[in-house]
Amino acid sequence: MSGYEICSASAVAAELTAAKAAKARLLCFDDPLYPPALAQLNSAPPLLWSVGDLQHLTRPMIALVGARNASSLGTRMARSLAQDLGAAGFSVVSGLARGVDTAAHLASLKTGTIAVLAGGCDVIYPSQNSALAQDIAAKGLILSEQPMQRTPQARDFPKRNRIIAGLAQAVIVVEAAGRSGSLITAREALDLGREVMAVPGHPFDARAFGCNALIRDGAVLVRNAEDVITALSPLSLGKQASANIAQARPAPPPHRQAEARTAAVQKAQKPAPAEPRARISKKLDQLSALTQALAGIPAPPAEKRSLQETSALHQMILAGLGPSPTASDQLMRDLDLSPQAFAPALTELELEGKISRIPGGLLARRSR
Repeated sequence: MSGYEICSASAVAAELTAAKAAKARLLCFDDPLYPPALAQLNSAPPLLWSVGDLQHLTRPMIALVGARNASSLGTRMARSLAQDLGAAGFSVVSGLARGVDTAAHLASLKTGTIAVLAGGCDVIYPSQNSALAQDIAAKGLILSEQPMQRTPQARDFPKRNRIIAGLAQAVIVVEAAGRSGSLITAREALDLGREVMAVPGHPFDARAFGCNALIRDGAVLVRNAEDVITALSPLSLGKQASANIAQARPAPPPHRQAEARTAAVQKAQKPAPAEPRARISKKLDQLSALTQALAGIPAPPAEKRSLQETSALHQMILAGLGPSPTASDQLMRDLDLSPQAFAPALTELELEGKISRIPGGLLARRSR
């Protein structure tokens, strides 16, 4: 194999010592557990370091990749896809980066996730994902072709991306800008004959540019896990995977099932849905009354913050927003902020002209 050279005996000894400390195992190209799909690559790594359960490599695999500065909606989508695909029997593969990768790994920890690193198996990047990496090592699998103790360099990330694409039957891109590394993974997948899928986004959101371009050029449009299963059905689990998703969702109690059946029959018997205006008017009246009632209740005091803390909070909120509207209450929950900290920060950002409030409790980041 080209591009490789024999290392010194001292380097071998140091690497084996580091591997023992990290509880890492060396997976060789001729090992029965070496992934057959990865072996198809012309540049398949001859050696892989692994930490965790190699049995995750025996299941069908799907890669979920996307923006590091993912929006609130992007991370929610990644979590939903990873959770449902894991329930359907897939191992979820990603790169342990911030944003979409982190959301995908967290959501699939219970069902099986594989993190492919750009550096050594014992060098976690970004360091803020160290705790997540420990959980993956305990419940999933960490892989790297790089030597132990190697800090990742810029040139190592495209190499990692080719392994992600090589492992998976399909690559799903959730938010990607025009020059995103996720598009490199998608391009690798195309070259390998893998399915490329993408989640559409708002045209004004730069994080959706790459995904929308992929869909325009023929990638499978993904709205949920069922779309993925349908696209892969000739290749893998098909109907069984869809059944697994349905089974994984908790069934409603018997009395709710009866109510649902009754409602379905009544709906089928009606020639057209009832006019909703009266119902909407009633809801608006209720909201108006509630607003008036709350007007006399003093708001809780805002949390005091330093200038540095305020700037960090503003950046956190802006990173979770895009030009497409996002529900403010959902953003607050996603960022794990208290109302006392969140509400004043929104007001400050609005006064600075950085965000816009949209009727219905929605927020959007303003472009300049």
